[in-house]
Amino acid sequence: MSRNRQPRPRQGAVAASVSYFALGERYQHGQGLLYRVDPRVKIVIAVAFAFAITVVHAGHWQAFAGFGAFVALAVGTSRLPLWLVLRRSLIALPFAAAAFPLIFTKPGDTIFTVPLLGWAASHEGLVHVGSIMLKSWLAVLLAVVLTSCTRPLDLIRGLERLRLPRVLAGTIFFMYRYLHVIGEEGHRLMRARDARSASGPDGGKSGGSVLWRARVLGSMVGSLFVRSLERSERIYAAMQSRGYDGTVRFSNERRLARRDWGVLLVAVLALGGLIIYARF
Repeated sequence: MSRNRQPRPRQGAVAASVSYFALGERYQHGQGLLYRVDPRVKIVIAVAFAFAITVVHAGHWQAFAGFGAFVALAVGTSRLPLWLVLRRSLIALPFAAAAFPLIFTKPGDTIFTVPLLGWAASHEGLVHVGSIMLKSWLAVLLAVVLTSCTRPLDLIRGLERLRLPRVLAGTIFFMYRYLHVIGEEGHRLMRARDARSASGPDGGKSGGSVLWRARVLGSMVGSLFVRSLERSERIYAAMQSRGYDGTVRFSNERRLARRDWGVLLVAVLALGGLIIYARF
């Protein structure tokens, strides 16, 4: 005889967002070369890459190809799945799309005109928008590689050892640590809401209007904020009673090895060469 199974409750959009942003780990276990490089070196390379690609003139496609080869080399040495890196880099598209109006506002040779609206798209505008999107996407690609092959706590430790103010390092550390706690709290609130909602024949939840649902969601977010604030005050008081002075201490501190210096030297020379080629 087959057992009657109760249908699993569907995960709402808010719960899915909490699960993705708060509980999801960006780190991927692997054995590539970049996994063994000191986090400080990877942070410096990522920042230098972002700076170098911003100085490239719009429409210098050969230089962009060089930066793309740099990113491809980073992906290859990390041995990360290409589909994973490309999928995570899509987060840059909505921000890069903010430059889309430049197609119609930048003066230049008209390529086409939008019917009815009369908007004229220029060749120069297309070149600038394409360049901005490429710069953003390549920078995000390298950042994705960095975060995927480096543990979050190692990144925070690397930032602190690069002389990031300890207040900022501590804030980032505790934000990462308690995002998981807040995410679990959000899941409990979602389960409590689902337990008080009846399911219709089609599996949908019964309830009031969209405005009513928005009011309920706002109450849940407010409750989560109040609980998080109270929790943070209790935790901070407990930490102070145990001698916390604002410094996050890590173990296993190590100096840069020859491999780290070698990777840093190669990256700096490559980026320097790309800047010279792009500007001169």
